[in-house]
Amino acid sequence: MSPPFNSRLTNSSSSSLVERQKQKLPELTITCLFMEELQTSLRAHGLTVSSLPDKGRSLFATKDFYPGEIIISQEPFVCVPNNSLTESRCDGCFSKSNLKKCSACQVVWYCGSTCQKLEWKLHRLECQALAKLNKERRKSVTPTIRMMVKLYLRRKLQNENVIPVTAIDNYNLVEALVSHMSDIDEKQLVLYAQMANLVKLILERPDIDIKEIAENFSKFACNAHSICDSELRPLGTGLYPVVSIINHSCLPNAVLVFEGRLAVVRAVQHIPKNSEVSISYVETAASTITRQNTLKEQYLFTCSCTRCIKVYDDIQESAILEGYRCRDNRCSGFLLRESDDKGFVCQQCGLIRNKEEIRKIASDIKALSDKALKSTSSGNLQEAIILYKSIEKLQKEVCHPFSISLMPIREKLLEILMQLEEWKEALAVCRLTIPVYERVYPGFHPLLGLQYYSCGKLEWLLGETDDAIKSFTKAIDVLRITHGTNTLFMKELLMKLEEARSEASFKLSFRE
Repeated sequence: MSPPFNSRLTNSSSSSLVERQKQKLPELTITCLFMEELQTSLRAHGLTVSSLPDKGRSLFATKDFYPGEIIISQEPFVCVPNNSLTESRCDGCFSKSNLKKCSACQVVWYCGSTCQKLEWKLHRLECQALAKLNKERRKSVTPTIRMMVKLYLRRKLQNENVIPVTAIDNYNLVEALVSHMSDIDEKQLVLYAQMANLVKLILERPDIDIKEIAENFSKFACNAHSICDSELRPLGTGLYPVVSIINHSCLPNAVLVFEGRLAVVRAVQHIPKNSEVSISYVETAASTITRQNTLKEQYLFTCSCTRCIKVYDDIQESAILEGYRCRDNRCSGFLLRESDDKGFVCQQCGLIRNKEEIRKIASDIKALSDKALKSTSSGNLQEAIILYKSIEKLQKEVCHPFSISLMPIREKLLEILMQLEEWKEALAVCRLTIPVYERVYPGFHPLLGLQYYSCGKLEWLLGETDDAIKSFTKAIDVLRITHGTNTLFMKELLMKLEEARSEASFKLSFRE
């Protein structure tokens, strides 16, 4: 595999960019020069940026990439942890351990002096700005507001050469991001304007235009990424201007994961030379109409990938993923609406299912879900388990066995059973999720690998060593492609597999 992209940039790239800035060239010329430097760096590593009529800027491979190979990696231009009133993380590493609040601004947390020193150049300016706010005003400084404040402070430090400028780390790349301002409704524009006013108040910078800040908030909405840990649990948000050039596909050939704050894009299939690199912006386990609606609502575009234009195949797939099952339990058919809209017809055996019957079950599920949520919130987990099991039973009456509607309830049930250390029941639920995951996440998808991993841990804990070895092996087959093999997470997984194999070998020799 290639080493991370950003670790291979030359010093000459950085110095030449700074020199050109000092020459006070026209803004358009500077932007073109920055893009030229970016293309030079990308070409040296088998990549190039091209413009497509229906997509705009796109990242293309100028060489073959193979599954598991790093295509590109980038540190964030700015990032923030997902801090709230109930949970805080270190601003440097996003850890939750050994936290101490900055005594001056009373907003930012650090796990120790190492992270504090690494962040100090930027936080020194942010700290001064936040410390001037009264206590009530500080409460309105959300992670998104903080990220915008840090964006402008980082630009200031780069302009003053306090922080180095490189081909993949400069504000010009942020300026080049798409904002879709013309597609945003008036209500959202007003919200961005209010947020922009707060940022300007915090920065005390009369030279910064409110409209520019509002446009950057729109860029955040379309281009920022959730930073997740190795098990895809969200930790924070970051802006990665080069990674943001990569377009969406519902059948992506690459995957974005994070190693700490570093964004790493790996190939999950062979990407031939001159092919476009793509990742998925949304949950792919959904029907075309659901994916299209999510993309339109959040990213303001309509996807035209090969999966989205296969209309006939999608009718069947949508009915299985999000529709209803035949009332004959022996039949595996899927249902479509009757022409008179009075019920649903099984496309395999022809049986009709009454619309009112389905509506009644759906209403019962909703009522039980509300009760289960209250039980979980109040800490009555035993009652919550009973309710979630009842919900699952009702869902199985109406949902196809491969329906994604079953997944959230089973995941919630699994989570609670794990909390209560009900390992056998947890394993039974985890095993039920595997066939659905295998269907909706084909190939090398991190969620499939992580579900195999969860199953393996439970099997090993319960002494089912042979099954654990199989599950760990399946997990590694997927996750070595999506996560690589050098992270702490993957090293621990590989170690678990070796320990399980040693245990199985010992048991076998003991029997003999």
